[in-house]
Amino acid sequence: MLVSYGSQGVVLLPGGRRQRCKFRRKVGRPYCGDRVMVGRADHDSLVVEAILPRRNTFVRADERQRQRVIAANLDQVVIVIAARPLPSRDLVERYLLAVHSLGIEPLIVLNKTDLPVAADESAAGANVLQHMPDYQALGYTVLRTSCKAAPGIAALRPALKGRTSILVGQSGVGKSSLINQLLPDLDIQTGALSRATGKGTHTTTSTRLYQFTDGGFLIDSPGVWEYGIWKLDNDELAAGFREFRPLLGQCRFNNCAHASEPDCAISQAVAAGHILPWRYQSYLRLLAQNR
Repeated sequence: MLVSYGSQGVVLLPGGRRQRCKFRRKVGRPYCGDRVMVGRADHDSLVVEAILPRRNTFVRADERQRQRVIAANLDQVVIVIAARPLPSRDLVERYLLAVHSLGIEPLIVLNKTDLPVAADESAAGANVLQHMPDYQALGYTVLRTSCKAAPGIAALRPALKGRTSILVGQSGVGKSSLINQLLPDLDIQTGALSRATGKGTHTTTSTRLYQFTDGGFLIDSPGVWEYGIWKLDNDELAAGFREFRPLLGQCRFNNCAHASEPDCAISQAVAAGHILPWRYQSYLRLLAQNR
């Protein structure tokens, strides 16, 4: 599915043709990125007969921190941060937690690398940028981009090729600029979606999927995490810190929150230098917020 709205959407057919289709009530509404089987309702319209099994789903949080599915079958979530506006403290951790909880691979992109960090910018935000080597040491892929100067977006293109990705990040980090450069035929694809739906507004307000000419797809969903991240339980929170995972289950208490409990394997690993103190402090802040 390229786009889904109400009781109908636009499907990408073999051969690359985009066509509007309706959803059977007994089948349910597919999401952007779903693979579907379609049949012919009449001589000029299609209907979704079945939604094929999903590998995963991607969600946004509503104003009550409840999950709302908006896309399916993603290979990776591209977390975009920038030198301006600087990310807030623990923002990357929140995003990584959300991505890990969905069972999808994260990719970190530091955009606007041509801009210097102002001397009066917040120390917390500047520290996030300084932690990029730490994220790489933890096994995360970190790419540096700029839409206006070197290094450009050359490093990002191969990371998206042949995969289905979505860009997330706070307002102002340059997601739209990245999308425009990654998809030089964006206007053509948007126009094709508008013609297929017959209602152009749906292609600017709905989650939609675009196709790369060299293989792969990019999902664009305006304001995808504008309400922040949905509520996670404490086990999901701990598992979202990948360096904690080998130690989970090794604490004295089965319900250990890895905060102030005695004989906690996580806090012992921090004291021994096996877990970065700033990551542990970030975990403790998120744990307190979660409570």
